[in-house]
Order: sequence, then structure tokens, then C-alpha cells
Amino acid sequence: NHSGTAPILQLAAATFPNPGAPIHETKSYPSLRIEKNDLRSVSLLEVKAKVKDIAISRLRVTLRDVLHEGTFGRIFHGVLLDEKDPTKEKQCFVKTVKDQASEVQVTMMLTESCKLRGLHHSHVCTEEGEKPMVLLPYMNWGNLKLFLRQCKLAEANNPQISCGMSYLARREVIHKDLAARNCVIDDSMQVKICDNALSRDLFPTDYHCLGDNENRPVRWMALESLLNNDFSTASDVWAFGVTLWELMTLGQTPYVDIDPFEMAAYLKDGYRIAQPINCPDELFAVMACCWALDPEERPKFQQLVQCLTEFHAALGAYV
Repeated sequence: NHSGTAPILQLAAATFPNPGAPIHETKSYPSLRIEKNDLRSVSLLEVKAKVKDIAISRLRVTLRDVLHEGTFGRIFHGVLLDEKDPTKEKQCFVKTVKDQASEVQVTMMLTESCKLRGLHHSHVCTEEGEKPMVLLPYMNWGNLKLFLRQCKLAEANNPQISCGMSYLARREVIHKDLAARNCVIDDSMQVKICDNALSRDLFPTDYHCLGDNENRPVRWMALESLLNNDFSTASDVWAFGVTLWELMTLGQTPYVDIDPFEMAAYLKDGYRIAQPINCPDELFAVMACCWALDPEERPKFQQLVQCLTEFHAALGAYV
């Protein structure tokens, strides 16, 4: 029964800056700091209470076609009615869990959907007695990883992703799962960073369990994250370097021949993914800096923005 005034939890919106544009600090974001506690330590009631103050009516949501079906979840194409004008609507992705999903899996889905709260349009529905739904922006061009594989367009030098990550870093938000699969392309062909609410279902082979009942993006993780579960802006920089590699290889999987259980030892021994064919030496040097073992030796995102902006402009001069 979808009638009544079941709550949908609306998450505040913000837009990442355009590449190269100056950032004007006009607003503080006190709710954006990400706690470092394990997702499994948070109860379903706590998650619901955390976002209860921003509920909207479930009557505004209509489900359409099933776009993807995973082991525990489904992703729909949906429609969200405008709050002030019901004659207006916008498309969205809707993720929900299947009946056999455990409370832990439901809690993790809701918690992950709130990780970037305040940074992009999202909604969550948590009506009592029914499985929750997570609503995410609908992007016509879809997921960046799929786009790369289908369109064969390598734009690793484009500074858009580094701009978005610099934006997060200044607000002390740690992403923890930056990858091409967690970026989308909007109607104006701008790349946007999103969380992993959809990608865990769309790309299950990108996540591995190392014996602790939690699937992690092992091939994108910094050594300190693999060894000590230590995440920071510096570990996001490491993942950014891997994301650049994905862009240059048109969505290939990094470290594809390495057993996930051997990744930490492989990295500790100094090995890294090879330079992609047709990747300029200067660009691969940027990637390599991101993979320094010492987090303090990795570049800052603002430095990466400047470097890639200049590199992008230099290449454009020859086109």
C-alpha cells in the first residue's frame, strides 16, 4: 500500500563547481563531516532517526521499469513529483531491497545513501512495515564506467572529477569509494561524483570480502585502508589515481590479475598498475604520485585540479 503520508527523507542539494571556476565560500555545511565508525555499528532505528527531520510524502514517488536486479536489491526508473507543483515531475533512479534482505543490509543501504548528504539531490523512503527506497538523480548519459566502455572516449586529463573531490576535501568529507562507477554524466556532459548506492549492485565484481563480512572496493583502496581501515582525503587521492587509470583504459578493471587477498602485499612491495597504452608520460606521472605509500607524499586535490586544468588546456591548444 503506497497511500498515506509515508515519509521520504529528502537530502539537501548542492552542485559541484565547474572545472577551473573559483570557489566562493558562501555557506557552511556542518552536517557533511563523515563519522569514521563502522556501518555495522549503526542500527536501522538510528539511521531513520538521523534523517527524520527532512521527510517528504511517499505519494510523490512513482515506480516504473526495473532497470537492474541484484542479489538483495532492485533499481527502478522512477518519477518524483514536485513538492509545490504536482503537475511537474522529474525522473530518478530508485533503489530498494528485496524481501530476503537482512536488517543489516537495509541499514547499510540507507547509511550509504546519506554519506554525501547535502551534496546532491537524494531522497530516502522509510515507511514503517515496508522496505525502504533510496531515490537518486536520473542522468540521461548514466554511469561513467559504462559510458567509457560503450563510447570509447578517454578524457582522463579532464579536471572535473578532481574539482568535485577538491570540493569534498575542503568540507572534510571522505568519499571512501571514488571510482568511475561512482561518477555519472548529466545532460550537459558534466561529470558528477556520487556515492555507491547504485554501484554495489551494478558492479558487484568490483567489491570483495576479505573475511570480515564487508564488501570493499579492494582494487581502488590505498594500502593504509587495506591494512588498518584508515580512510582520509589522502586515501581518496589514491583512489583518484586509479580512477584516472580507468578513464585512460576506457573502464578496464585495475589489478585484474591480482588476487584481492594479495593486494596489500602487492602494493607494499612497491608494485602498481602499468601505464596504459597511449597514456602520456606526464599524465601517468600524476597517477603515480597519487599512489605514494606515504599518505603525506600524495598531492592535494587542489594541486591536482591545477595540474589537470593546465594539462587539459595544453592538449586543447593542439586540437
